[in-house]
Amino acid sequence: MSLTRRITAAAALGIAAMVLSACGGGSDTEKVSFGYIGDYNGTSLLAIAEDQGLWEKHDLEVDAKVFTNGPLQIQALGTGDLDFGYIGPGAFWMPASGQAKVVAINTLGNADRVIAQPGITSIEQLRGKTVAVPEGTSGDMILELALEKAGMTKKDVKVVNMDPSTVVSAFASKKIDAAGFWYPAIETIKAEVPDVVELGKNSDFESQMSFPTAFVAGNKVVSDDTEKTEKTIAVLREAMEYRTAHMDESIKLTADMLGVPVEQVEADAANVEVLSVEQVDEMTKDGTIDKWLTAMTDYFVDAGQLESPVAPDSYYTGDLFTGAAK
Repeated sequence: MSLTRRITAAAALGIAAMVLSACGGGSDTEKVSFGYIGDYNGTSLLAIAEDQGLWEKHDLEVDAKVFTNGPLQIQALGTGDLDFGYIGPGAFWMPASGQAKVVAINTLGNADRVIAQPGITSIEQLRGKTVAVPEGTSGDMILELALEKAGMTKKDVKVVNMDPSTVVSAFASKKIDAAGFWYPAIETIKAEVPDVVELGKNSDFESQMSFPTAFVAGNKVVSDDTEKTEKTIAVLREAMEYRTAHMDESIKLTADMLGVPVEQVEADAANVEVLSVEQVDEMTKDGTIDKWLTAMTDYFVDAGQLESPVAPDSYYTGDLFTGAAK
């Protein structure tokens, strides 16, 4: 090959490489490991991001891993096995103890319940009975709040720590009397125990506390990999915008990702207050979210889950979220 042809070929290869890089398919693509829970709150933004090509748009390649609860994801963030994850309100005590950063507020949840076997009609009737909770989750939180409202504590019942799948089987087989749990898993229980009784729910406590869900990141990811963090937040913001404008489609995409019927996700989404990007931006700037987090921190301290909490502005990176606005 002549020198001229070699130079021309090299130039062509260089142009091709630049085109690939510009399209997000080059060596600049970063891998991001992302945890989620298999419900509408935890899955919908990831399902949208995948369908709309948002990861590729921001030069990211996602490895999404499903978890049964938030505390397990925060543990994985701490060991470096995850970059980002999703938590419900019950796991907020972990960022509040400095174990992770909250990078995006997602929704307000109303899916948590205290459920009981047929025949039990009040929280007071749980005294001395066996109550299961996945420890450190929103199920644990709703039980604590419901007991407090009834003038009781966990010492008045027999609390058993169980993972979510075990709660379902134990309740269906009547091995436990009650549980602090959540939808959509409660629907699975209702298929076996149609007369399940609901003794408490999030909305019972809305005057004293909000129940946000959120996306979290490892402390080192936020401090050491600013570019990956900013790109991921940009993906979440765009997915939130799509979800607000296309709720029905977001439900379908979530059902497809989880491999479950659309009707199941519709029922789950009915327990969710979706927040728009504009709402989260405004509530970040006016201090509303700080008030939510402070109220939750106070609860966790009173419940004995937190001894030395950190300030909300040290673990909620609201400046990064609002700074990612177009």
